[in-house]
Amino acid sequence: MAIVEAHDLTKVFNGRKAVDSLDLEIEEGEFFGLLGPNGAGKSTTVAMLSTILRPTRGTVTIAGYDIKRQAKEIRRLIGVVPQEFGLYDELTAAENLAYFGKLHGVEGGKLKVRIEELLRLVQLQDRANDLVKTFSGGMKHRLNLVVGLIHEPKLLFLDEPTTGLDPQARLAVWELIKRFQSEGVTILLTTHYMEEADYLCERVAIMDRGKVIALDSPARLKRSIGKLEVIEVKARKVTKKVLNELRKLKGVRKAARTTEGLRVLTPAANEVMARVVTLASFAGVQIDSLNVAQPTLEDVFIKLTGKTLRD
Repeated sequence: MAIVEAHDLTKVFNGRKAVDSLDLEIEEGEFFGLLGPNGAGKSTTVAMLSTILRPTRGTVTIAGYDIKRQAKEIRRLIGVVPQEFGLYDELTAAENLAYFGKLHGVEGGKLKVRIEELLRLVQLQDRANDLVKTFSGGMKHRLNLVVGLIHEPKLLFLDEPTTGLDPQARLAVWELIKRFQSEGVTILLTTHYMEEADYLCERVAIMDRGKVIALDSPARLKRSIGKLEVIEVKARKVTKKVLNELRKLKGVRKAARTTEGLRVLTPAANEVMARVVTLASFAGVQIDSLNVAQPTLEDVFIKLTGKTLRD
């Protein structure tokens, strides 16, 4: 049964469509991801689904409630964890959770038990009575994540939950988020990290310029690359001119610059690798390494748009 149903969902800001005619269904208990670059419309979509923003057009129901007419009922059923910390430094961890719990109408013994459960979940039970201003960044991140769970929501929105974290801290947060499903909650995650969506989500909608351009499980999305192979090039000084010349090479279907160099999609990797090396030599580009890689969700995005998720 779908807990989220959105049809023709659209949001216009100053004549520009931030979200454009989005259709979406999320099943109860599902871990669903919205993946796309910054500015793709992910956060705007979450803001509408969580009743923060009113849609310009379209319909949405959350657990059967209409988002325009029954926003109050919907807010009781959802939890929202924004990118920015919503914590109060001058309160303790337990006091922060108590404050947000009371905002959601959780009181007394039930609130006390819930606070203990959530602090154990994020391994902060020994710091329950310490001021949040004494916490490390990672500890604040973990506490911030469970604020959205204090009232036992049916649907949890996680908006870019690992932005700014180093890889080790990001992995720790992933493991924590996976445990959230044991709470029986449906999760909608927004991210621009393709490895995050691949690791956590049962289904992923890839967004670009306000539209969903692909939607399926991560495995099936990667299989949609078909017979194309992926060449991963680690190189320095890859200019836009070099990229444009590379795209003209025989056998190159798509190519995009990455933070480390290039990714190239081709049906004939061995032949194209030699052409890439020749072009790089003439252009004065130093190649550090070059290999055939397994397809990722980023390659799906490159195939569909010709650019990377971080462009």
